[in-house]
Amino acid sequence: MSNFNNAKILMDVIANAEQDKIALQTPDGISLTYSNILSQIKRINNQLQNIGITPGDRVAMILPNAIETVICFISAASVGTAAPLNPGYKRDELEFYLDDTDAKVVIVPEDFDHSNLDFLSSDVIVATVVITEEGEVSLKGIDETVTKEEYASTEHIALVLHTSGTTSRPKRVPLKHVNLLSSISNIAETYNLNNSDISLCVMPLFHVHGLVASLLSTLATSGTVVIPAGFNPLRMNQWINDFNVTWYTAVPTMHQTFVNRIKSQSKNETAQINSRLRFIRSCSSSLAPILMDDLESIFQVPVLEAYGMTEASHQMSSNPLPPSDRLPGSVGTATGIEIAIMDEEGNLLDTHEIGEVVIKGENVIDAYEDNPEANETSFTNGWFRTGDQGIIDNNGYLSLTGRLKELINRSGEKISPREIDEALMGHPKVAEAVAFAIPSTVHGEEPSAAVVVNEEVSESELISFVREKLANFKCPRRIYIVESIPRTATGKIQRRLVAEELTSS
Repeated sequence: MSNFNNAKILMDVIANAEQDKIALQTPDGISLTYSNILSQIKRINNQLQNIGITPGDRVAMILPNAIETVICFISAASVGTAAPLNPGYKRDELEFYLDDTDAKVVIVPEDFDHSNLDFLSSDVIVATVVITEEGEVSLKGIDETVTKEEYASTEHIALVLHTSGTTSRPKRVPLKHVNLLSSISNIAETYNLNNSDISLCVMPLFHVHGLVASLLSTLATSGTVVIPAGFNPLRMNQWINDFNVTWYTAVPTMHQTFVNRIKSQSKNETAQINSRLRFIRSCSSSLAPILMDDLESIFQVPVLEAYGMTEASHQMSSNPLPPSDRLPGSVGTATGIEIAIMDEEGNLLDTHEIGEVVIKGENVIDAYEDNPEANETSFTNGWFRTGDQGIIDNNGYLSLTGRLKELINRSGEKISPREIDEALMGHPKVAEAVAFAIPSTVHGEEPSAAVVVNEEVSESELISFVREKLANFKCPRRIYIVESIPRTATGKIQRRLVAEELTSS
């Protein structure tokens, strides 16, 4: 049962849902109907409008996975523009992202360390979100009455996220309501989501995967979303059974950890797996066929690998539900958008020819914000260049064969090597630095780096230094201290060349 009819903005999805149905639940015992969360969203709307937020104004959120995050996100998108940030970011990262998004309000939880925001100018409002034991959410100390309601329109930017570039600082991705509604509709249709579905949201709600697939696609079909505080392999099976979960989506690293946990249990415990799951979804990183087989053997449901990216409001393709074929090693067929393969000159290629994956659709952004260089290279003849290399077969199934860009893909989190370069170069003993990906059996890829130093310094000292500057997932697991950085014959540094030379020696 879809709620896309007449939906112009994200809040309409909630307003059009079956109001007496349960929308959100937590393992802590909170259970809220659509009617309840709609009234709470309106309360936050009023509070944000009372502190000056109008459509287009950026409302940053540094919040964990929780009910209050969902309510604040939909509200911020409806009266302004939501800008969720990873709560694991360190002070320097927060300073960059909050400045880059031009946030007018920053919403933080009660236990937030405000010294991490001491760089903010006095005109930026820091609002603390509070939630009662019953699940009532509000912004602390802000008036709830409002004289004039002003909502965003379909073409307003609902959500702004950052995606990392290989040679520049992260790019700002502006997702309009129309982009998100299109993607939500595509996802709901791909998996036949309906009002009896219950999604377990283990993906972070500052990431497009968690926001669009786990959360919004379920809410848009009057389903129920279960929101634990985060992914926990020890509790996954209990949550799936206790809440009668019908599907969940995650990155392969999470799936692998979950499978390892189940395999470590006794045969008696494993035999007790008795869920209502009807499918499992994997996205944001390559799913190994053996892991797909393990999941299907354990849960006896189809495991569907999908392909998504922030610039496409998440999903672009997916393996379909039975009775259609799901192909191990493939990311499936296009879901509501056009996908093609293009050569360097902008020519579209035939099936079975390898080239760059390009996309076109209502869910795809028109342009990056304030980044003409990225727009020049990313859009060709109306197609968006994904930076991924792939091939499409005669049945329309897409297989990814590599990445043209040099991003480090750690469990679906895209890391800009340039960010690591800059962090290392901030150390007084580092003369040169270049970051790159190294293969990982757990995360797909891990960040690593090579440095030339001007004074003696240990690898552990450099890693500790970077940990003060960047979130843990971005920190190099190895730092090679070298005499010189390997270069091509023309003197250019190629990250993959550096990685190959260092890791093969």
